Amino acid sequence: MYYLKLSIGDNMARREAIENIINCIDDELVVCNIGFPSRELYDIKDRKENFYMIGSMGLASSIGLGLALAQPNRNIVVIDGDGALLMNMGSLVTIFANNPKNLTWIVIDNGAYGSTGNQDTYAQKLDLVDVARGVGFKNSYDFEDINLKEFIKSDDASFIVYHTEPGNSKAPIIDLSPVEIKNRFMDIV
Repeated sequence: MYYLKLSIGDNMARREAIENIINCIDDELVVCNIGFPSRELYDIKDRKENFYMIGSMGLASSIGLGLALAQPNRNIVVIDGDGALLMNMGSLVTIFANNPKNLTWIVIDNGAYGSTGNQDTYAQKLDLVDVARGVGFKNSYDFEDINLKEFIKSDDASFIVYHTEPGNSKAPIIDLSPVEIKNRFMDIV
């Protein structure tokens, strides 16, 4: 299992990180964290393979794990936030224990709960690399620059951290109902 940390630079916004991620996506199934991350992904590149979280903060990684286990021949990418990860720390242990080779979990760490007013998260006081190593991730790496597409296609679960500035873009509200999001996603799964 790989744990990768990307240092993106002081001025990258979450939206830019999501653009970078989606540019590396081919036919992978994508589960995106609630609120502004989903809105930004929807605005950047809507596709049936994207599952936009409307609620359930902290559970994008759990949904991604379920998909990875149920669809072992499909690559799954989870776009998550540091606040959401902190709300469901058990997912680190569960994903580590299951080690689905088709799961890439990307945490965008902006040190804030972006969708609820940019309140600080405790991720500002933590090194998520150290946290993952403490859970037991055997292969933990600190990279300045990686080929994301290569890690999405790797034979082990990957955990990647993008460090960005806090703040939200002016992405529009998703004009699909939760039922529409679910049904169109289930049609291709």
